[in-house]
Amino acid sequence: MIIPFGRERARASAAIVGAIAVIVGVIAAVHYHRLGLTLSHYDARGHLIVARRIFDSITPGWQQIGAVWLPLPHLLNAIPVQSDFLYRTGASAVALSIVSFAVATAGIAWIVTAITGSAWAAAAAATVFALNPNVLYLQSTPMTEPLLLALVVLGIALLVADHHAAAGIVLALACLTRYEAWPVTVAALVFAIWVRWRDGCTLRDAVRPVRDAAVYPVVAIVGFSIFSRVVVGSWFVGSGFFVPENKSLGDAWLTIKEIAWGTQMLSHEALVWLGAAGLAAAVVIAVWRRRDAIFVTALLAMSATPLVAFYRGHPFRIRYMVPLIAVEAIGAGIAAGALQKIARPASVAVAAIALFTLRPLDGSAPMVVEAQWDRPNVAVRARVTECLGRPRPGEKIMASMGSLGHYMQEASRAGFDLRDFLHEGNGDIWLAALNEPRPFADWLLIEEKAEGGDMLAQIARERPAFLAGYSRVCEGAGLALYRRN
Repeated sequence: MIIPFGRERARASAAIVGAIAVIVGVIAAVHYHRLGLTLSHYDARGHLIVARRIFDSITPGWQQIGAVWLPLPHLLNAIPVQSDFLYRTGASAVALSIVSFAVATAGIAWIVTAITGSAWAAAAAATVFALNPNVLYLQSTPMTEPLLLALVVLGIALLVADHHAAAGIVLALACLTRYEAWPVTVAALVFAIWVRWRDGCTLRDAVRPVRDAAVYPVVAIVGFSIFSRVVVGSWFVGSGFFVPENKSLGDAWLTIKEIAWGTQMLSHEALVWLGAAGLAAAVVIAVWRRRDAIFVTALLAMSATPLVAFYRGHPFRIRYMVPLIAVEAIGAGIAAGALQKIARPASVAVAAIALFTLRPLDGSAPMVVEAQWDRPNVAVRARVTECLGRPRPGEKIMASMGSLGHYMQEASRAGFDLRDFLHEGNGDIWLAALNEPRPFADWLLIEEKAEGGDMLAQIARERPAFLAGYSRVCEGAGLALYRRN
């Protein structure tokens, strides 16, 4: 348990750090907006698409929430993005990311202060996290990692504070945000039982409050699984949305090395080692002094998701390791504050390392570079949009949202709404059009190159009659546009 003085100190540190983080987050978001990078990552546009299509669709409704990405970020943004301005700029989703970044930063400071009793160590941990250019970039976009970090860090903080029910609710929300939260929740709740048992409770008494808290994430996961079954016919969509091409396919050791390499690339070797030392110190502290220090190690479980994904051949994405920066920051803070007699100079040293090794607005940061992979294609795709002309009432463009969702968001700048597109979310209409598109689609928009082509490209190769009655009128950046004769 946290003594009252420690709790007040932790609260004060978190409040100050959170306020500063908001200012830093806004500055970073404005910077990347001026560079035109807010929506450069195709998934950033994809998340806006899913939120928008709940109301803007040929077949609007709850089915449009989808079942591959978890629903909470899209539900939070569903109403705001019905505004064309917020949809085209992503401003409302960026605002949510900035708030999430501030909550995560404040939560990191709170946890470190609570465990070490050092506000200096909390400041060092916040510096390691908040000045990381990859973290700052993601919080400047509509991506979902900032919300994940806010919720899992807050959930762990509540467990450290012995608020099991509140932690269960927050972790349930995290489980509806990104899959990384699922193993974190399991690990954290198991540790909660261990903490109570080591503090002298019987096993039954240790399990009871944790069991009650676990109800919330269990209901969230089971509810989402049922929803997935209803919408797409599968309890869990774990394949079919990527081509297995990672060199670590089936190689566990190479998968681990990829994750370790990615984490180091996102930060600095010195900070990675400090973070690892701090996590080891947290285990020692949990065994000998403060049982609740063990909770911070549950955040390491976020690595389980990329571990499974890369082992199954998912293409390597540096973005999947960004959440581990929060673990590194907490570990670095604990390492700085573990020995109270030298906590202040050690914390200053850790903060100095972060200041000298991290360049907060570094345009060459791995996450910023990865987000621009698709950027050269935007101007080429714009020529395809010119071939479409202006939207015409009643005309529909058949395209796979799974492959071209990012393009559909781009097309909004030319006046196209999502209801102008016929896509997978349109259920029976889409299925009928896959068999015979002419009665339903005035245009066919096909991705022919990326990952071997989308489902329409595959159908056209296997069944050339699919394109009967259509003429190819335009192409570019892997896209082919066909118009009905």
